[in-house]
Amino acid sequence: MRKSMDGLAVLVKESFSLDPFSNALFVFCNRNRDKRKILYWENNGFWLNYRRLERGKFQWLDHMTDQTMHVTKRPLRWLLEEPAL
Repeated sequence: MRKSMDGLAVLVKESFSLDPFSNALFVFCNRNRDKRKILYWENNGFWLNYRRLERGKFQWLDHMTDQTMHVTKRPLRWLLEEPAL
């Protein structure tokens, strides 16, 4: 979770062969599932949302390691909702 906006954009492009400037949200979560970053390109700049939990963990599918996954609004809301403590 040390990467900034530019580092995450490079990761999206080079590791996943995706366009970081597309109309998509790129969601990253650390191994402990207590930190999450969301990268989004809007008009002429990146938007980065970072969240660190003091307690609890984000819901994250176990098979979602370093693979890309296309999700619709419902699973995205599930990934972003408040964690249970």
